[in-house]
Amino acid sequence: MSDPSALSNLPGGHEEVSQATPVQISEEHVYEALRDVLDPELGVNVVDLGLIYGVKIDGGDVEVSMTLTTPGCPMHRIIGQWVGQAVDALPGVENVTVRFVWEPRWTPDRLSAEAKKQLGFS
Repeated sequence: MSDPSALSNLPGGHEEVSQATPVQISEEHVYEALRDVLDPELGVNVVDLGLIYGVKIDGGDVEVSMTLTTPGCPMHRIIGQWVGQAVDALPGVENVTVRFVWEPRWTPDRLSAEAKKQLGFS
């Protein structure tokens, strides 16, 4: 059954289906969604922790390159799942890939000013 809100009546009883404008996914939208993903041990979001190394967008496909504070972090799978779920919830996203990167290694220099404040760094 057609969505009545997508139809417009034309003279002669014909109907025209309107084309929905595709949703544009932006890097800004992805980073904003990732600010909702908190490191469970530190309570700071993955963006302000400096764990996100990059975002690539190709149509509805999004790839997030990220790291963790330590390569042996026991939470890597769950944090990766949370990152994928946060991005997947954005309108227009069809496929999400989360790729862990270990070089360059994470250091506290990657912390945002807000994260440094939250964690008590000067």
